[in-house]
Amino acid sequence: MSQNAGDVPNYFEMNFLSSFKELQSMTFKKENIFYFLLIITIFSLDRISKTKVVNEFNDRVYFINDFLNIDLIWNIGIGFGLLSTDTSIFYNAVTFLIAIVIFVLFYLLIKSKTMEKFTYTIIIGGALGNFYDRLNFSAVPDFIDFHYKNFHWFTFNVADIFITIGILIFFIQSFFIKN
Repeated sequence: MSQNAGDVPNYFEMNFLSSFKELQSMTFKKENIFYFLLIITIFSLDRISKTKVVNEFNDRVYFINDFLNIDLIWNIGIGFGLLSTDTSIFYNAVTFLIAIVIFVLFYLLIKSKTMEKFTYTIIIGGALGNFYDRLNFSAVPDFIDFHYKNFHWFTFNVADIFITIGILIFFIQSFFIKN
């Protein structure tokens, strides 16, 4: 029996639906619920810290010690101010790309093993915090200013801490831990 061109979408739909159902069943496993709660916790810590700083330190620098200040800046780029631009098309394209990366990370989280799940979880938690700010404020509030005398490291926030730790763990897993 020969196949009609009209039969192709049915095969595609069947494969897509079975893949979607498999992904959906994997998503709601008990082990994944813990990681989703951790994402919410990281996101919440980030939101609470940013809200407090934006409301209380908006117009001034708060000196904590010789190495640390709270100094609010609005970052329109990505991590460490990279890709900063005043062009809305470029900003929106970067924001869209970040959304795609977050979706891919969620997929990898669902499909991965335990240690990898933790790594993706902390990256996603931080990324969602900064993504939220990009959508709501068109910039990300950074406020942790580490410095030594006149040398200042890039100003960052709580979300950036989790993203950086997650990326470092990812590289350590990739290059130094055997599967």
